[in-house]
Amino acid sequence: MTNLGDSQDVKAHQPIDCFILKGVDWLWLLHPAFAVVLIYPLIGMVVRLGWQTRQRRVSKVKHPPVVGRDHSDLGRWLTAAVVLLVLIALAVAIATKVPLAMFAGGPPRALLLILAWLGSLASLIALLFSKAALLRLGFSLITWVGVLSLGAQPEVWRLSDQPFSAAFWQSHYWGGVAVTGLMLFSLGARAEILKDLRLRRLHITASLLAAVLFVMQAITGTRDLLEIPLSWQKPVIQSCNFQTQTCPANTPKRS
Repeated sequence: MTNLGDSQDVKAHQPIDCFILKGVDWLWLLHPAFAVVLIYPLIGMVVRLGWQTRQRRVSKVKHPPVVGRDHSDLGRWLTAAVVLLVLIALAVAIATKVPLAMFAGGPPRALLLILAWLGSLASLIALLFSKAALLRLGFSLITWVGVLSLGAQPEVWRLSDQPFSAAFWQSHYWGGVAVTGLMLFSLGARAEILKDLRLRRLHITASLLAAVLFVMQAITGTRDLLEIPLSWQKPVIQSCNFQTQTCPANTPKRS
C-alpha cells in the first residue's frame, strides 16, 4: 500500500509539463472540436427547420414561407461540413500514426493518398455547385468512394470490419461513414426531393436515421476520446496487456 511519503515522492518526480499537449495532440482535437462548435449546432437548426417545413406543408401551420428554403440551404452546408470533418479526421489519423520516416509505402503512397484526399474535396465542391442530376449523382458517389478509400487505409482504426459482430455496430468510424453517405444522398437528390413525394418520404426516413446516427456518433466519439492517449503517453499504454487489463509497474526513482 502506498503511503503519503511515496505519494509525495511521485509528485516530486512528475515532469512539470506532463499535461501539456504536443502539436500532434492538437491535431487530434480538430475533429471533436469542429463537431462540437459547428456540426451539432447546425444539426439542431436543420432539424428544427425541417420540422417547421413539414408542419407548414402537412398541418398548415403558419410558419414563415422561408423555412423550407432555409432548411434546404442549411442542410446543404451541414453536409459539406460533415464531409470536411470526416476528411480532416482521416487525414490526421493517417498522417500521425507513425513518424513520416516510417510511413508505409513511402512518398509514392503518401502522394496517392494526398491526391485521393484532394480529389474527394474537389468532388464535394463540384457537388455543391452542380445543377444536372447526373452530375450531382456522380459527384456524390465519387465523394463517398473517396471517403471509403481513405478510411480503408490500415492507419485508420476501426473496432471491426465484420458487419455480423457487435463491435462493428459500435464503431465510430462506420457510423461516420454511414451518416456521410446519407447526407451525400440528401444533397445529391436535393432538387428531386423537392419535386417527388416518394423521394421526400425517403429523405425523411434517411434524415431520421441520420439523426439517430449523429446521437450514436456523439456517444462513440466521447468513448473513443477516453481511449486515445496523448502522444507522450503512448509508449506506456502500448506496453500494457489489454487482455488482462494490467500495465507494468512504474516505480519512480528515488533521489
